[in-house]
Amino acid sequence: MQRWPVLLFLAWVCFLFFAGIGLFMSGFLLTRIELANSSSCSDPLVPPPWDEQSLPPGSCWLPRRFPKAVLVIIDALRFEFARFNPAKVSPLPYENKLGFLHRLASSQPRHARLYRFRADPPTATMQRIKGLTTGSLPTFIDVGSNFATYAIQEDNLLAQLGQNGRRVVFMGDDTWEGLFPNKFFRSYFFPSFNVKDLHTVDNGILQHLYPTMDSGEWDLLIAHFLGVDHCGHKHGPDHPEMAKKLTQMNEMLRSLVEHLGNDTLLLVAGDHGMTETGDHGGDSEKEVNAALFVYSKTPLFDTDPPEEPEAIPQVNLVPTVALLLGVPIPYSNIGEVMAELFSGDGDAASAALQQLSVYHVNAKQVDRFLRSYSQVAQDLPVEQLQRLQELFSSAVEEHTQLLAQVQGAMLTPPEMEPRLRSLISRFQLYLREARAVCTQSWARFHPLRMVGGCALIAASCLLCYVASELAAVSDSFYRSCLLYPLLWGLVVAVLLGLACTFTQEGLDLLLLSSCAAAASQLGFFWHWWGRHPKRARSMGSQPPLASVGPRQRLRAWLVLAFPMGILLFRCGAMFSDSFVVAEARVAPFLLASLVTLLVGKLHWDGRLIVPEGPKQQLLGFSSYRKESWFLLCLVAALLVCVRLSGFFHQCREEIPQCRPSVFLAPLASLRNTRAKNLFYLLCVALLAGMVYAVRSWLRHYGNLNSSDPLVLFVRWGFPLVVLCIACYWAVASSAEDSLGKLQELVQVAVVAFPWAVYGLTSVGLLLLLCHPMTVFAKDTRESAGSIVTPYQGVPSSEVDFLHVIPQIYRRMQESQKNRLEQGSCRATVAAYGLGSVYSAALVIALTLLGFLLMLLHSERLSLAFLLLFLEAFVLLHIHTRARSLAGDTESFSVPWFAVISWLLAASQFFYSTGHQPIFPAIHWNAAFVGFHLDHSTNLLPAVLVGANTFASHILFAVGCPLLLLWPFVCEMPSSQKKKPKKEPQEELQEVEEHMMEMRLRESPEKFSAALLQLGLKYLFVLGTQLLACVCAAMILRRHLMVWKVFAPKFLFESLGFVVSSICLLLGISLVMRVDCAVSTWFSQLQLR
Repeated sequence: MQRWPVLLFLAWVCFLFFAGIGLFMSGFLLTRIELANSSSCSDPLVPPPWDEQSLPPGSCWLPRRFPKAVLVIIDALRFEFARFNPAKVSPLPYENKLGFLHRLASSQPRHARLYRFRADPPTATMQRIKGLTTGSLPTFIDVGSNFATYAIQEDNLLAQLGQNGRRVVFMGDDTWEGLFPNKFFRSYFFPSFNVKDLHTVDNGILQHLYPTMDSGEWDLLIAHFLGVDHCGHKHGPDHPEMAKKLTQMNEMLRSLVEHLGNDTLLLVAGDHGMTETGDHGGDSEKEVNAALFVYSKTPLFDTDPPEEPEAIPQVNLVPTVALLLGVPIPYSNIGEVMAELFSGDGDAASAALQQLSVYHVNAKQVDRFLRSYSQVAQDLPVEQLQRLQELFSSAVEEHTQLLAQVQGAMLTPPEMEPRLRSLISRFQLYLREARAVCTQSWARFHPLRMVGGCALIAASCLLCYVASELAAVSDSFYRSCLLYPLLWGLVVAVLLGLACTFTQEGLDLLLLSSCAAAASQLGFFWHWWGRHPKRARSMGSQPPLASVGPRQRLRAWLVLAFPMGILLFRCGAMFSDSFVVAEARVAPFLLASLVTLLVGKLHWDGRLIVPEGPKQQLLGFSSYRKESWFLLCLVAALLVCVRLSGFFHQCREEIPQCRPSVFLAPLASLRNTRAKNLFYLLCVALLAGMVYAVRSWLRHYGNLNSSDPLVLFVRWGFPLVVLCIACYWAVASSAEDSLGKLQELVQVAVVAFPWAVYGLTSVGLLLLLCHPMTVFAKDTRESAGSIVTPYQGVPSSEVDFLHVIPQIYRRMQESQKNRLEQGSCRATVAAYGLGSVYSAALVIALTLLGFLLMLLHSERLSLAFLLLFLEAFVLLHIHTRARSLAGDTESFSVPWFAVISWLLAASQFFYSTGHQPIFPAIHWNAAFVGFHLDHSTNLLPAVLVGANTFASHILFAVGCPLLLLWPFVCEMPSSQKKKPKKEPQEELQEVEEHMMEMRLRESPEKFSAALLQLGLKYLFVLGTQLLACVCAAMILRRHLMVWKVFAPKFLFESLGFVVSSICLLLGISLVMRVDCAVSTWFSQLQLR
């Protein structure tokens, strides 16, 4: 077998796709340009009637109103959590728990007020912190770095406070440490990533909060509590733990107000909300609807609060706090001040004048930013910028005229107030339209890169299809078609690198790799066109279509039309946001449709019935073959699996009537102890049943007979892994019920058992890599030489006589002349498990990966994984039976329907393991399976969360070679079948024909080409789906739902492609590793 050329060819094709994905992403997910400018007190933005000399000490641009402020951020504080409804008789666990805020607002209406705090998506913590400190809008791509934060270089509120000599003290979420390194006068950071930990951060803050308040050594105190957010992730909002956590926050606020000074402003804010499942990251109403509570012991407002709390954008907090504390507004702010906080103690006219001054300086700051940004980025619409400039100029001019009239006592207060309110409205209009223009324009696209990436992916799909067809007619084309493309790509990369060096321009590695990929693609097509002209492509064993009848021609087209039609339908529907939202139901339907169409085509071709004869005329159904009934039973089993998999779904907020599956929640969330125990026993029993099924399959084919380390691990290691998983599930589901010293033991066990599973799985995979053979050789030779009989059964005396001895007899008869001439004696070696040696290795690998992936999911999702393995097993048998009934003679070629159905099943179980292509549906808990404290690096949690998210992609990609191997494994007839009596010679001939997977070794070149063709078909289908998502994102980039539906779908599809392609290479590499071991085994056998 040509191993390295095949792997190198597939790796090169994967690189082509990766380059296309990277190039498209660089054009589609560009971040906005961050300006390096910074505001200062000397900026000419001071509004009349103030000037720099007349401002009080410690004030910039405007007189400060408060010398100190306390900002309490309660992560994921949804507005409903803070609102108090006295009419609620039986409130939910998250309702009416912050009663102290309600009492403050009702008893002191001029001192306190509650707002709806509208967050800008994405609603991830890091992006919200950026918005709360810079006053700008984080872009969509920033969500990818939510747990790998980078220091904020843009001008921000903390930087302004530091530049003006203010002391900022922070305590809480350590995300701030990465965003603002060395920016705090004093800080107390606590690990934030472990969403299962509800108390470490909050208790750490409470330990330092009140002593710091009393010390007075601060000007801005920030306390970022995480318990509410983590409780939502772990239990959801409708849980008793949420009531406890909100009650704790209520008591904290009560004590905090007692320590609050008269000259201090208190702000209590949520950075985002949460869904009904406790997640966030998207833009649903419950995710963006947070709460803001403002309080001071001195009066803040000159009017009573409205009946319905006002909704304000989160970016409005930045200019408001900056001017209240007397520091400049950050340069890139686009927020609008909360003018009611600047009313003062005078009459209505003086309050309006004060608010007008605040709006004036806010508008001048935003106008300065827009001017600077448009000169650098030039992506803001010119027409809208001109309109904004006209609005700003007219408002400033009218403001100047009005102030002149006021100073000249030309207006009475009754005449002045309406004009002041009208001018305030004009400034508000300018600020809100400016923010809307930035929001729309900061989805910056690079059309050329997007088109280039799309073209690269499309060309890679075409290359996969062409190369897969070449692999069917030429066993060694890939060796000649690989050298030239690699040379072309290397030459282009070197030339571009030299050009960048000589021109002293920055080297863009992404652009360089994309150009090299495009050049190598051109090299492949050029070489293919030159080496395989039309006359060569028309040659082959198949007759031309013109020489066959229309019915046969139609049947030939339907072989490809049905699966490709399903694939193209799925890809075309990617352009519909409704389809993407409902894909969890559509993917199983397409899979069932494809299998049903396959059976219908076999029936139409007459492959399901026995040729008509006198005995077949009695009843219609009696003419069907036994294999046909077995195929129909398999299809029925597949439909049952598809139906059952729908019980493990996750919901999207676009489908309000949907309710998430109860199986997604961990057992610890169940309050009914009896139900928890029953589910636990069911999960463990089914897990043990899966191990029993795998071992029975291996034993049936003779792969558990040897005493090799891998076989011993399957016998004893598999049950031990199941035991560790069962123990972990037990302690994890009851961790919160344990008390005292038992709690400490449980905490140790929660870490120890997953590590035991990690260790055992790693040992099993290493054994599989080092010693992948599961063959037992029974040597009966008396001299040199070997006759190998690949029998796959349990060794016994009956087996020896019924199988091995007849073959020895036949072989010895055929070699009688050779023995007389060569003087050698030929005997036999009975090799148990040799006929399924490739499949056995893959089955063991998939079982080990299944253990690991089930560990990373909640306990009851193990039921979905068992369905996954069962459906994959059924699909393999459907594929084998359909090929057998269709009379397919191309045993080394996997049909398209098998590949497409395999990938549809992978997509189906992506949704049936509780996932959705949206960020709120990511199972972040997987990052802490086996880890009690925070991670020291982001790589390991990213791997664990990625493995959890793309579990189905991993399993189906690694198991893809089974599509080629399974028909050979199923060659051996069942010993239970009753067959008509045959002559001894015919029986021996039939036994000899069933070589199973050893038939692959009879044609090593065909075996290599078959693996390559299968890999290329798999990549073609994956690439076609990816291409559809890329085109949809590119064409619909201005669509209303692009960031809510199409962009997340593209990102998940891209990551899924990367994971699937890497695992496909690993699966094919494992088959080749087994083939290498088989070759070594044969060579050692010959030397005995």
